[in-house]
Amino acid sequence: MTSELDAAGIRDPQLRACYLRCKELLAAHDKSYYLASLLLPPARRPFVQAIYGFARHADEMVDGSDTASFAPWRDQILADLKAGDTADEFGRALLHTLQTWDIPVHLVETFLDAMASDLVVTSYETYSDLEVYMHGAAGTMALQLVPVLGGRSAEAAEAMRLMGIAFQLTNILRDVGDDLRRGRVYLPAEDLRRFTVTEIGLSPEFRSLIKFEIARARELYRQARAGVPLLEPVGRQTALAGMDLYGGILGAIERADYDVLSQRVSVGTARQLAVAVPALGRSWLTRLAAVRSS
Repeated sequence: MTSELDAAGIRDPQLRACYLRCKELLAAHDKSYYLASLLLPPARRPFVQAIYGFARHADEMVDGSDTASFAPWRDQILADLKAGDTADEFGRALLHTLQTWDIPVHLVETFLDAMASDLVVTSYETYSDLEVYMHGAAGTMALQLVPVLGGRSAEAAEAMRLMGIAFQLTNILRDVGDDLRRGRVYLPAEDLRRFTVTEIGLSPEFRSLIKFEIARARELYRQARAGVPLLEPVGRQTALAGMDLYGGILGAIERADYDVLSQRVSVGTARQLAVAVPALGRSWLTRLAAVRSS
């Protein structure tokens, strides 16, 4: 991480510690995102890790035992980000990232609003309602990544936003059982009725519903992948690997016969490496070609 911070021009010791904290949290809890971040040139990795590390910290607060601390933290961190200074370790790395890449604070505000809704909203009537939540919870994070990945157009930004929504829908499908135990049902009520799922359990109707939602997620990934060529070459492998790694969860759900209630399916280390290692090689060749042509 020291060499990455050096490459990124991050010199202040306290700020470096904040970036390191984001990296540690991401590596511990979101290995797919962490592996994808390693495909970027070292000078860009800390910024991606700051964005996702901050988001993971907020998510841990919402899903943890001390949820009462989230609202005051949210209010303070937003005030700090808008003022341009903060003592919060995750907020400080994020603030530096926002300033470095000219990322608007309103994306973070929308994200935190979505996190706050998890404390009070326990169900969604329609997919359109859920889509608004997914945009806030993940689409805004992907939009924060756009300049770091080298997106320069509205079309590239929209593709990355769809990638974020695909990630979030994949999360929702993987975590149906965990969310149910927390009293939350993210599967749209209109879809439950469509498949005549009157009670969530491993019924043929429930499996058909999950199969339908998987197809919906894969269509989002398809649309997002179509926009990857709009990114700078150095960012393409990161976006593609992220989609391959996270999209692999959908296949794991299928292999588990759509049982997302009694277990939390995951993509094994071997599968993660099978995606990440070749992508790392392609990323290295891309950076080498860029150096030779400069």
